Amino acid sequence: MSRKNKKGFTHTPKFGVTPKGGGFTLIELLVVVAIISLLSSVVFASLNTARAKGRDAKRISDLRQFQNALELYYAKYGSYPAGVYSTTGYPLNSADMSTLPIAPEFISKISLDPKNTTDLGVNDYGYYYARNFKVNGTAGCPAATSNDYILATRLEITKAGTPCFNNSSINYVIGNTSKY
Repeated sequence: MSRKNKKGFTHTPKFGVTPKGGGFTLIELLVVVAIISLLSSVVFASLNTARAKGRDAKRISDLRQFQNALELYYAKYGSYPAGVYSTTGYPLNSADMSTLPIAPEFISKISLDPKNTTDLGVNDYGYYYARNFKVNGTAGCPAATSNDYILATRLEITKAGTPCFNNSSINYVIGNTSKY
């Protein structure tokens, strides 16, 4: 629909809206806002899962780096470092993992968990090392010897359980035996 104004020009309304009573209704605007909100919540949920998977990949990579450094330590000294170490202060008698004698000779730096921003903070996410670790007596699990060790962490996206390590806050364990 077009009309002529006083100067003789023709005015054509944009987007099909006529000058009299045009525009969107409140209901139409609310529907559009609801749809946008729904789509953004789906995107944010997917983004959070992707971030958690990324942090888990870093945790596994860090443990593999620790494991490589421990094997280099073993090749040089004939045993693994003694003691219990963690980046979180748990268990209470554990030493600060940054004092694990593999750094800086065999690994440049002891990494912190992606969610754990300070050493020895109270946090469920962290890295743990223990030598001569005795498992809970589960059938088929290895008996600890003086040269057995474990490296453990808690993953956000849980993987298959570790039957030889029963702890509710730790769900990923590697070590120098194949049964963890």
